[in-house]
Amino acid sequence: MLQLDTVILYCLKQLNSERTIYSIYHLLNGKKSSQTIQDAHLFSLKEFFGVYETLTREGFDQIAEELFKKNLIDDCGEQKYRLTDAGLEHLETTTWDHYLNGWNFHSFTSLFWERLSFLIQVTSNLVYEESKYIPIQKNKEVHNWLKSMLKEINVPRNELGTILYSELNNCFMEAKDIDPSVLVFRLTGFQQIGLTAAQSAKKLNMDIHDYQLKFSNTLHYLIQKIINDFSSFNILAALMKDLEKGDELTSSSRKTWKLLRQGCTPEQIAEIRNLKISTIEDHLVEFALHLDNFSIDPYVAKDIQSKIIELSQSIGTRQLKLIKNQLKAVNYLQIRLVLAKYGDRKWN
Repeated sequence: MLQLDTVILYCLKQLNSERTIYSIYHLLNGKKSSQTIQDAHLFSLKEFFGVYETLTREGFDQIAEELFKKNLIDDCGEQKYRLTDAGLEHLETTTWDHYLNGWNFHSFTSLFWERLSFLIQVTSNLVYEESKYIPIQKNKEVHNWLKSMLKEINVPRNELGTILYSELNNCFMEAKDIDPSVLVFRLTGFQQIGLTAAQSAKKLNMDIHDYQLKFSNTLHYLIQKIINDFSSFNILAALMKDLEKGDELTSSSRKTWKLLRQGCTPEQIAEIRNLKISTIEDHLVEFALHLDNFSIDPYVAKDIQSKIIELSQSIGTRQLKLIKNQLKAVNYLQIRLVLAKYGDRKWN
């Protein structure tokens, strides 16, 4: 069973006490900060990025407190926690297969849901020949998408419901550990209003946090299924039209990238943009993470790169301070750039 407390325990294990517990909160929220983006890559947690954007700080604190009370985590100080033996055993004995792919899907998951839920509402009312109803989605772009889609798919209106049901049914028949009710209870159709997240969780006798996570998991499953078997679907494939992964760079770092390509140094960019040099350095780390054509060689000599990689491997950490303490001549930016460039990949 996919549960939020298990995901948090897994994230804590991956972080290895090298980040505060709130780095997990920012990860689940999909915070577009250099630190959170870097953490998602360095600690191999990209699948959880932005999968629970509505999680509140209060809700997260309550879950962390419960994990502590159950003796699954220990306080290491400075808002850092590590798993206890009981916490490690919980992870090892818990089966929690999932389809979460937050890094690739979080930027358009909400829009995918808006399209799917509106399509089902319209189709349901078409089946019963009902033309007077209040659209469940107010987004005009979604309305325009549906009008365009219905013209393009070349499916007779009287067959739309049968085909859509068949395609969805085929999707869920092949799903492992997916309960379609998580999504179905939310759907609005002919003379039927979909439940809210809280109502659906209650109906399924499920914790609201676990419900929200499973809702994201179900949507991500559908997205992946459609992508993998695109040619097998006529109607569902249309849901993916023009849905693309969002820009991995933050808006501020894109401006820095433009100036860097024009030949400006980081110091010149900081002056031009009236930003701290540390902010520009954060942008360089973003480039190392996301841009294959960005070389860190001008900032870190090849032999220094090798030393940082070897040390990080040998001591089993990505904690900057520990690496810095053993490589006195290396600065923090150089360590961050090397870990960003190579930390999410298998060492050769």
